[in-house]
Amino acid sequence: SAAFPAQMLSYNKMLGQLHDAGNTTTLAGYLELLGAAFLVSGLELYSAGQGRKRGSSPKFVHWNNALVNAISRRTFRQAGNDAAWWGRLVENAVGAWLLNSLSPTDWEIGYWRRANAEVDYVVSRGRDAVAIEVKSGRPGKPVGLDAFRRAYPRAKSLIVGSGGIALEEFLATSPSRWLDV
Repeated sequence: SAAFPAQMLSYNKMLGQLHDAGNTTTLAGYLELLGAAFLVSGLELYSAGQGRKRGSSPKFVHWNNALVNAISRRTFRQAGNDAAWWGRLVENAVGAWLLNSLSPTDWEIGYWRRANAEVDYVVSRGRDAVAIEVKSGRPGKPVGLDAFRRAYPRAKSLIVGSGGIALEEFLATSPSRWLDV
């Protein structure tokens, strides 16, 4: 999982990578144990109704980026020069901050995807939801946020990073300040 920070990966793909891993139920159980140990969480697909969540591919979020960097052979400079990898590290850092800061009894953290539109994180409490898009490079049109807002017009949204709340400011402040639901 540390090779795929802040990425969605189907259980069937995981089975293809692992020999004698058992079945998808076994892998889901292992991921649940890793989450209970505060190491890696497999975030579920957000849906205002509970219908589509269970069949979704989990999105890996490591509770500490050190776990990802410990197995990576990239230096800090190499990581920063690889835009795709750096983007995953930044996105994972935001997810880790949310997981470490928000009580799971009060908040649910997931992701949203429909066709090619994706939102990095959806933080919800009851019927209220906030979509969070993480931008680590050039600011661009938030296609995923726009699609999410059309699907959930009552939801709030925010951008963390380029074109939104500065990453340093977001990580230095309790997430509940930004969520305001």
